[in-house]
This record gives sequence, structure tokens and C-alpha cells, in this order.
Amino acid sequence: MRLSQPRVTPVTDLTSIDPEARDLLEATQLGPAVNIFRTFVRHPKLLKRWLVFANHVLFKSTLPPRDRELVILRIGWRCRAEYEWGQHVIIGKAAGLTDDEIERITRDPGEPGWDPFDATLLRATDELHEDSFITVETWDALAERYSTEQLMDLVFTVGQYALVSMALNTLGVQLDPGVGGFPA
Repeated sequence: MRLSQPRVTPVTDLTSIDPEARDLLEATQLGPAVNIFRTFVRHPKLLKRWLVFANHVLFKSTLPPRDRELVILRIGWRCRAEYEWGQHVIIGKAAGLTDDEIERITRDPGEPGWDPFDATLLRATDELHEDSFITVETWDALAERYSTEQLMDLVFTVGQYALVSMALNTLGVQLDPGVGGFPA
């Protein structure tokens, strides 16, 4: 973790927040992801509006879940967002990523072992992270398989999780109990 203590402390006493914020927080309890929502609820209006977009990206995107998790893990790794990484290792495994694939996400996409399309997804993520732009070559390779909506969802997924990574890192959101961080 970049910070050993949160800069914005998560809400622990639900009676300390107004009923609307409490209802919002109670509606976001998804598995072991607790600290992100208990931190973001410190700004209830932002949380409420952000959740609409975050729910599209995570639950309503046109990307296949495995592809979505591949790029989320890659951008989390590239942003050094350990909280994001830990949460999405769990989600990625549920979406079909193997332990070996998850470990390889931390390395260069040109290394052997990747399906060519998976390597292209990783390259697209790296290009967006490094230059805020997908090159023509990478875009064309993606467009051989993806529809226009999927191409757009890919860009917005990487952008959403880059934003979330920035918030998690800067606010100091700590790992939730039982959720691992980066590989050793």
C-alpha cells in the first residue's frame, strides 16, 4: 500500500451519517469490498453519481467479463493501486482468469503465454495509461473482434479504473480484511 493509514477515514459508525448516506452505503455492500464505499460515502453526492457509471462499467458493460477483468487488473497494476488489484483478483477469478494469467498481468504483454487478443487488450490498456490514446494498430486489432460499443466500453473501463486507482491511492483506502494485495 502506498499509504499505511487512510487520509480519509472510512465510516465505521453508520449512525454518524445521515439516513440517505446510510441507505446508499447499505446498498453498496458487495462481498469483501467495504473500505472503498465506507470511504467514498464521506462525499455522499459524489458516491451516488459515481455509482451509476461504476455500475455500468462493472455490471452492464458490453465487454466479456473475463476481458473486462483483464484490463481492470492491468490498469490497477500500472497505477500501483493495491486495493483495486486485490478486489479484482477475486472478481477476475470468478470471471475465468487463472492464477497464472493474473500473475502474468504484472509483466510485459509481449511475453510468451498470452493469447494474441489478450495481449492486445493489455497493450491497449498500457497505451491508454501512457498516452491517453490507443494506437491505430492496436485499435484495428481490437476492432476485428469488438463492436463499436465494446470498443467504447473498453476505453471507459480503463478510464474508470484509472480514476478509481487515483482515488484509492490518494485517499489511502486500505485493504479489506481477507483481501490480498500485490503478488510478492
